[in-house]
Amino acid sequence: MTSTHAFWLAGRQATGDATFDVTSPWDGRVVGTVSVPTDAQVEEAVAAAHAVVDEFAATPAHVRAAALDHVSRRLVERTEEIAQLISAENGKPIKWARGEVGRAVSVFRFAAEEARRFNGGEAQRLDTDPGGQGRLALTRRFPKGVVLGIAPFNFPLNLCAHKIAPAIAVGAPIILKPAPATPLSGLIIGELLAETELPAGSWSVLPVLNESMPALVQDERLPVISFTGSDKVGYAIQASVPHKHCTLELGGNGAAVVLADWSSDEDLDWAATRIATFSNGQGGQSCISVQRVIADAPVYDRLVPRIVAAVEAMATGDPSDEATDVGPLVSEDAAKRVESWVDEAVNAGAILLTGGKRDGATYAPTVLADLPADTTLAREEVFGPVLSIQRVDGADEAFAEVNNSRFGLQTGVFTHNLQTAFRAHRALEVGGVIVGDVPSYRADQMPYGGVKQSGVGREGVKYAMDDYTYERVLVLTGLAL
Repeated sequence: MTSTHAFWLAGRQATGDATFDVTSPWDGRVVGTVSVPTDAQVEEAVAAAHAVVDEFAATPAHVRAAALDHVSRRLVERTEEIAQLISAENGKPIKWARGEVGRAVSVFRFAAEEARRFNGGEAQRLDTDPGGQGRLALTRRFPKGVVLGIAPFNFPLNLCAHKIAPAIAVGAPIILKPAPATPLSGLIIGELLAETELPAGSWSVLPVLNESMPALVQDERLPVISFTGSDKVGYAIQASVPHKHCTLELGGNGAAVVLADWSSDEDLDWAATRIATFSNGQGGQSCISVQRVIADAPVYDRLVPRIVAAVEAMATGDPSDEATDVGPLVSEDAAKRVESWVDEAVNAGAILLTGGKRDGATYAPTVLADLPADTTLAREEVFGPVLSIQRVDGADEAFAEVNNSRFGLQTGVFTHNLQTAFRAHRALEVGGVIVGDVPSYRADQMPYGGVKQSGVGREGVKYAMDDYTYERVLVLTGLAL
């Protein structure tokens, strides 16, 4: 499986002077060797993207939509190959990797659909006051310029898709930087884009190393930055370029609230299964993974053993095995960090209900109760297969606990009460409230993003398209309206 992978510079394949190996977090084998662009090649890609800004913005919608449709179809055709690649470089269980390919298929299809109807314009009569008689305003959206997309390792295909597809849909050139740990999936998108008729220079996929990023971030020819990753890095980027438009999709410590009316055996079995699945899916390496369970006192004692049993039923092991639910974390260092946080919590008084063991890069699915509020695990995003369970008295206390966090990405609220659902929507300081399910639910066409230190701006194809563009008004004068 080992091979050397070229990168994509202004729509064509290229190689640089240096390479790095991509290794499997499961067994350490080399999955692929990736060529690194030189500084001169990065400059060439930026210059090409900047030069084509006007041309790409003027590209007919059907051309952009056809390219996006092509990528979507080709992803379907190569699903198994790409899923195997994701699993190999990321450690994601193969069944989850196939799901990721399916989501990327949808992202490109949604973008093609939006490209066809985007920017039809909104007409507004201005003769509502005497000074506007005979005047009509037409408002349309135009690209802000070249997009610098910086993608993370945890969804190495789909989160690259969420950067690239909306940019192409609006006619904004894009330079994509995939994560160094998992660049191969992003380079696959480059292969598929190279089969289209998009203008040369309108896209590049550059696996530059992280230490080379400050120069790209500072480049004035890249006025839009779309970053997904840690809050520390995201806010450092924003602080370094306050005049640029930054969309930041950062961390979370997602809470699942189970209220007293969610009380039948069927209800609690469903909640426990969903919590177990989505605290451990992707190895817990998702910004909206279930990290906290906040259970109302009347259901707490019946819910906890169900969660523990469901977590213990999760199969860990080789990510290429169809039966595996939980694979390794992205690296052994990541697993060691999770181990240290859990050990700190237990030493501080948390009760370990299951798990708590590390084997190389794999960390066993873990459940804790009575987690002290001053522990790292209580305050930060664990990004691993660990959840804590907390007892509360009623919705007021539950919602206060959700908001007792510097993060605010998404929350799941298990309730049958419609009034409570709307109350949660008003009260919870998050970007999304998922009723009857875990916070981990995400549809790729819906607005997705957070508040507080979970970021600014929104992903989701249409919403990212809005982020990449601005409104420009045209006033027509002397019309008989």
